[in-house]
Amino acid sequence: MSETLYQRLGGEAAVNAAVDIFYRKVLADRQIRDFFDDVDMDAQRAKQKSFLTMVFGGPKTYTGKDMREAHKKLVANGLNESHFNAVAGHLQATLDELKVPKALSAEVMAIAASTHDDVLNR
Repeated sequence: MSETLYQRLGGEAAVNAAVDIFYRKVLADRQIRDFFDDVDMDAQRAKQKSFLTMVFGGPKTYTGKDMREAHKKLVANGLNESHFNAVAGHLQATLDELKVPKALSAEVMAIAASTHDDVLNR
């Protein structure tokens, strides 16, 4: 049986490190940080870790909202293509900072890209 993306990335420790670095980058970005003004960031990080673990094939079960529902209010408040691209850029920068091999990074980015229409409610 082949390893999951979750295992190949390094499991829980790798996901935890990536999410923490990712949100540091996101919250430092003036273009997108305002979307997180009323967000409990500890809860957000925990949800993101659980979600990524699930989509990467790990053992945790994500029980949060689906992407469309989770971002509906943000879209109503102006979330658009430029914001999605900024977030994707921070994800890529996080993977680069963690020296994730290009092939694994490409798998992660393909998963992120697959959420585009749901995140933007299209």
